[in-house]
Amino acid sequence: MRDHLDAHPDRAAREWCRQALAEAADHPGGHGPITVWELRLAEAGRRCGSGHADAARVLILHAAGADTTALTRVYRQGTAAERRAVLLVLPHLVPGPDALPLVEDALRTNDTRLIAAAVGPYAARHLDGHAWRHAVLKCLFTGVPVDAVAGLAQRARADAELARMLTDFAAERTAADRPVPSGLYRVLALAGVETRKES
Repeated sequence: MRDHLDAHPDRAAREWCRQALAEAADHPGGHGPITVWELRLAEAGRRCGSGHADAARVLILHAAGADTTALTRVYRQGTAAERRAVLLVLPHLVPGPDALPLVEDALRTNDTRLIAAAVGPYAARHLDGHAWRHAVLKCLFTGVPVDAVAGLAQRARADAELARMLTDFAAERTAADRPVPSGLYRVLALAGVETRKES
């Protein structure tokens, strides 16, 4: 991600990123009602552009060493883009399951970019089987590619309950004359279920 920012074509944006990361590292704690680095998170889109803002926000959070309390505050008070950055940085900053409520909240939304970020490595590591299966189903239901699901092959392997849920979902879609997402067949194959796509 740092290389991505360093390759930014705009010199002012590169300099802003370097300064924002230095400030986050120098002032990681709270200074009044809002931290310096939280202000920088809010500026990232305008300063870096949409193609680099995710990387900038993740690196700022990492440089600040934001703990679960700070990440939760940013998630609850932030924009969708800031929430996405929090979800992306979770596997790097939160070693245990303490931030699962943030993942669970994102999976309750219909924002596909939040859902895609929520099913990353942190979810693969900490979601229990029931919640993880529903996360996979949510991806299929909302059109998030199953490639976004971290650890899919490992967790789907020989998962009979996941196979049952997806088979039921496919049957419901077919009965309603709606297309079955192609990713569903891939997940069923990973679960060890041989399927035939409907023509």
